[in-house]
Amino acid sequence: MALGLDDVRRVAQLARLRLEDAQAGPMLEELNTIFGLIEAMQAVDTAGVEPMSHPRDVAQRLRADRVTEPDRRDALLALAPQAESGLYLVPKVIE
Repeated sequence: MALGLDDVRRVAQLARLRLEDAQAGPMLEELNTIFGLIEAMQAVDTAGVEPMSHPRDVAQRLRADRVTEPDRRDALLALAPQAESGLYLVPKVIE
């Protein structure tokens, strides 16, 4: 898919970019180069290729899942204006 100067100007207008006439020519060449690369990549047969989340075979290092904070539930509930059965009581805001 090759673009023309009118296409470049229209894309610049849609993107709210100011594009001077001197910039339109080089931009046209760059966009056509990008579209050429996309067409070349789309021509590659990828049937049977598994999608991957990363180009390298890496594993994410995760920290151990363990409790590191003390249980302060009762102390925090004591600060609430109203609490009952371990829950905060709040005024009804939806009628």
